[in-house]
Amino acid sequence: MANIDLVSLINADTTIKVSSTLEKATGKKNLVDNSPETCWTSQQGLAQFIQLGFGRRVLPKRLSITFQGGFVGTRCTLLVQGEGPEIKEWKVFTNVYPEDVNKRQSFDLTPHQPDLFQDGISSLKILFEASSDFFGRITIYDLKVEGIVVNE
Repeated sequence: MANIDLVSLINADTTIKVSSTLEKATGKKNLVDNSPETCWTSQQGLAQFIQLGFGRRVLPKRLSITFQGGFVGTRCTLLVQGEGPEIKEWKVFTNVYPEDVNKRQSFDLTPHQPDLFQDGISSLKILFEASSDFFGRITIYDLKVEGIVVNE
């Protein structure tokens, strides 16, 4: 996939919610601070999630995540909310299956039903349904979502 027209969809106006945080030092702000020394760690138990509110309509095209090996979300469903009357209803966008490694992993996002999302989405939820950690913890050092802004 060409990078030419893709932009970072996460900016200062993006809202971030997480299912849980192990402790204050491993909070959600660490997901997007671009520091290799800080991370978000969930509490134990599945499913865990990260929810992003973009404040505008976007088309996500690529997800990049750097996990801590041993604490990887190995089965992830990406859910989205669109605009309009059914805005509260989360719909399956696609699935990704990260490997249990420490390096950055990038996934081209191809929606299961492209016609449903052609006008863009306003929120993205990454649902971690399985973890390489026996207790279900997830640790992420970096999160990036790239795509196209449909409208500001």
